[in-house]
Amino acid sequence: MTGKSASLTFVRTEMIPASEPPLSEKGAIKWVRENLFSSWLNAILTLLSIWVVWSVVSHLFPWFANSVWVADNLSECRAIRDATVGPDASSACFAVITDRWQQLLFGFYPREAYWRPVLALALLLVGILPLLFTAMPRKLLLVLPVLPFALFWLLWGGSIWTPVAAALGFVVAGLVFRLLSPVGGLSLGVPAAVIAAAAFWLYAAGPLAGALQDLLPIGIEYIDSKKFGGFTLSLIIGVAGISLSLPLGVVLALGRKSDMMIVNMLSTAFIEIIRGVPLIVWLFTAQLILGYFLPPGTTFDLTLRVIIMVTLFSAAYIAEVVRGGLAALPKGQYEAADSLGLDYWKSMRLIILPQALKISIPGIVNTFIGLFKDTTLVVFIGLFDPIGFTNAIRASTDWNGVYWELYVFIGLMFFIFCFAMGRYSMYLERKLQRENR
Repeated sequence: MTGKSASLTFVRTEMIPASEPPLSEKGAIKWVRENLFSSWLNAILTLLSIWVVWSVVSHLFPWFANSVWVADNLSECRAIRDATVGPDASSACFAVITDRWQQLLFGFYPREAYWRPVLALALLLVGILPLLFTAMPRKLLLVLPVLPFALFWLLWGGSIWTPVAAALGFVVAGLVFRLLSPVGGLSLGVPAAVIAAAAFWLYAAGPLAGALQDLLPIGIEYIDSKKFGGFTLSLIIGVAGISLSLPLGVVLALGRKSDMMIVNMLSTAFIEIIRGVPLIVWLFTAQLILGYFLPPGTTFDLTLRVIIMVTLFSAAYIAEVVRGGLAALPKGQYEAADSLGLDYWKSMRLIILPQALKISIPGIVNTFIGLFKDTTLVVFIGLFDPIGFTNAIRASTDWNGVYWELYVFIGLMFFIFCFAMGRYSMYLERKLQRENR
């Protein structure tokens, strides 16, 4: 190039000074424009949603804002409303909660024994916190083996030797397993341990507990299951079902994946039969039909029967969730375990199951949340869960006519427990993902 064209430059030699973006391209205005009014359809949906939210809030807010919290009955509650905000005002009567919260939480449990379910809940938290959070002291795990028996004794009461005798059944099973498994392996050790424990519980546990009670009488007041109710009953059934169904579900999942035909068929049949029938039918089975299979004169606590049925029902669903996690693992993981020379149980415990359970965490927690909410179905077999107590409370002349306040309180309590389980599930997923990086 020569002349004038040679002096021209096509590359900028200085920076353009920074300038503020337009208002429509930053902050809340940009977000609203891009997310709420990006098209005419989104604009219509946004305005319609605003109208729906405003309609709901405008009706519910006065109901909450004008609520009455201290009154002895519904008539007094309405009189307070008329004197403060007027007879035509919308007002909730939450005084029924402050008046009957004991029944909603503890049912017919004796008032002087409220400390027992509260202490049981505290011990439960102490026992499971080291399992849920690794930062907790590991020494707290020492209380875990005795925790189920201590909780049973606190809630039901009676002789302390009854749960001690029940615990001895597991000791007997462990001794039999140790003696026979080196001789015949797991195929002999496990059935023999189960049979030994069952025989001990059926024929020796009762007489042994009675003899020990006569020798050294230690106990607290026995409380029948009929006095259980409210959220105490829901927590007992929910926690027991969750704790027992997870290991049973893992065993069923392994059984359904097993190459042994009999184990596979039995596990598959159990899972399909349990899942194919609604839970309410199994609860009626626990209430009515199970007694026909027991020896004459045998009494089996209804709450324990419900716990067994809920556990079996939840275990069938857990088994399918875990089986999905096992199927999601690549075949190379199984081959890697075999190449290390691990036997079946060591490969499952050290390599396969930890990865499968990690994959299955959302499904497992979802099943647990559904199980906890399904505890309200026990109202149909005569147990007074929180829903059942709403009918009992409204049956009294003091609170006849109260509806929504009770259901709002019960829904809030269930939401707190279920939301906590969901948040812990998310925490556990993030923790495991972080550890694998």
